[in-house]
Amino acid sequence: MSNGWASAEGDGCAAPGAGGWRVPSMLAALLLIVIAGISGCERQQQSRKGGGGPPPVTVARPVVKDIVEMDEFTGRFDAVGSVEVRARVGGYLDSVHFKDGALVKEGDLLFVIDRRPFKAVLDQAESSQAAAQTRFDLSKVELERAERLVKSGAGTEQALDQRRQQFLSAQADLAGAKASLEQSRLNYEFTEIRAPISGRISRKLVTEGNLVNANTTMLTTIVTTDPIYFYFDIDERSFLTYQRLAQLGTTNTNGGGKSLSVQVMLTDEKAYSREGTLDFTDNRVDSATGSMRLRASLPNKDLFLTPGLFGRIAVPGSPRYRGVMLPDEAILADLDRRYVYVVGPDGSVKQQPVRLGSRTDNYRVIREGLTGQETVVINGLQRVRLGGGKVTPQPIELPPVWKGLMALGPPPGAPGGAGGPPGGAKK
Repeated sequence: MSNGWASAEGDGCAAPGAGGWRVPSMLAALLLIVIAGISGCERQQQSRKGGGGPPPVTVARPVVKDIVEMDEFTGRFDAVGSVEVRARVGGYLDSVHFKDGALVKEGDLLFVIDRRPFKAVLDQAESSQAAAQTRFDLSKVELERAERLVKSGAGTEQALDQRRQQFLSAQADLAGAKASLEQSRLNYEFTEIRAPISGRISRKLVTEGNLVNANTTMLTTIVTTDPIYFYFDIDERSFLTYQRLAQLGTTNTNGGGKSLSVQVMLTDEKAYSREGTLDFTDNRVDSATGSMRLRASLPNKDLFLTPGLFGRIAVPGSPRYRGVMLPDEAILADLDRRYVYVVGPDGSVKQQPVRLGSRTDNYRVIREGLTGQETVVINGLQRVRLGGGKVTPQPIELPPVWKGLMALGPPPGAPGGAGGPPGGAKK
């Protein structure tokens, strides 16, 4: 014991001088670990700056081929024909002869109104017509007799005029009786309500036993199913483009000549699956919205398309020309500017502004900025800045139809990807 401090030889404490303070051995070890960690971080940063080389990226030349730019619009399907089924005569509904939502053909029996009152009226009209026919026949015979008497001098002109008046009156009564009989027969037939068109019928809106008013009560509706219309609106600029294409003699939007082919897809589809023709353009631009209403006609043999569904339509918006295309994944945005990364022969990278067009074969058309001979970064865009303006290009060839980055495999530098060791082996 000395000065209240314990001292032992070989305890790992360093003495600054005789009787001085001693630093514990654990504190010295901790200082060495911190110093070693700082040195390791400095070496790692230096390795990142100059020892790893430019980062690998996937590059390719744009797809260059003959294309027709397609303009896309949203619209709604509608039936070619639609009918609200109503009764032509009033009465109590007796029976219903269809299933809700079924397909019906023109002339199929749908509803029957109680026919007994109309049958009674029809029988009465037939009797009235028979009586009128009898009176007409009698007046005709008496008129012929009066004419013979006048010719022989046994009859007077006054009697002849009376017989002629009776004949004409009976003739008019007979014509009225025939018209009444025809009306009664029609009303009797109207008690059977039949499908005016072929198509898909809705549900019955009136059940049996209810009173049906003539020309007022709607019983159900029927819409045609094949073909089917697709209505959509376009802006004024697109309308002018289509008008100029029509002047070239290649398309026609209002019937006659060559119809414009279009493609349509539903909201749950990723690609255009159905084809149709543009067959109607409205006769004026809507002054309130500046849009024009167009219509396409599509076959619907499988009856899958239903009136009221939304969809998207692709309309040819340009003549056929040699186009330059890139996938959307290779295009970046800076506010309202669009650009791509172009790689030079020495691996240097620069931004190239581009002007975009529509989508074709899942590619984005590049209208301005590229000629098709450039080498563009497709995958690994986030590594371009890390390389300090240089990259290690891994060239590929883009397919005719783009199927997404997943079709290219793992990104550059990833295990098994372009720019990484084969099989994901560690270097």
